[in-house]
Amino acid sequence: MKLWSDTFADGSAVPEANAFCKPDAATHATFSDNRNPHLAWSDVPAGARSFAVICHDPDVPTVGDDVNQEGRTVPEDLPRADFFHWVLFDLPAGQRTIAEGSHSDQVTTRGKAGPEAPGGGRHGTNDYTGWFAGDADMKGDYYGYDGPCPPWNDERLHHYVFTLYALDVDHLAVGPSATGADVRAALAPHTLATATWTGTYTLNPAVRA
Repeated sequence: MKLWSDTFADGSAVPEANAFCKPDAATHATFSDNRNPHLAWSDVPAGARSFAVICHDPDVPTVGDDVNQEGRTVPEDLPRADFFHWVLFDLPAGQRTIAEGSHSDQVTTRGKAGPEAPGGGRHGTNDYTGWFAGDADMKGDYYGYDGPCPPWNDERLHHYVFTLYALDVDHLAVGPSATGADVRAALAPHTLATATWTGTYTLNPAVRA
């Protein structure tokens, strides 16, 4: 199975328009356009009855003490964990593309509605749900795509892995607020094939240079 994007090349930088945040000279970071990238796929295995798309960042700091703190940095060698940016599943067997901006075209404070996804399928919640849980202005259930916003003082370049799954079931048995971990567990025994496309992103001027 093949996966590709017309938005950015595999292994290259995710454009600012597809990020949740972009650099800002005065405040380090500000909201960006938050458009989901274009994705398309081919060479689907026989027996595929639905598709899922998961985007995760495996480079998120496991300790947040230094995150976005003036005069400090997040060390590159700090242990890292996954952060889910997009959890999309139950896409119909005949689908082969997702248009740029079709699932997200701005930052939606308190999160986009779900679980129904535009054009069919279902969305799970992404990990901004937990990240903003303590923020009175931003907290909510974040369904659908919300793009990169790594710590602006992180020494590590972050990677955004878009994984396409071809599944042997029409629908995954998960609840309406399923997380990335929930969907990964549910699709594991039903996966016929996978394909990936990876972008990079940073808000740290030293890393960008």
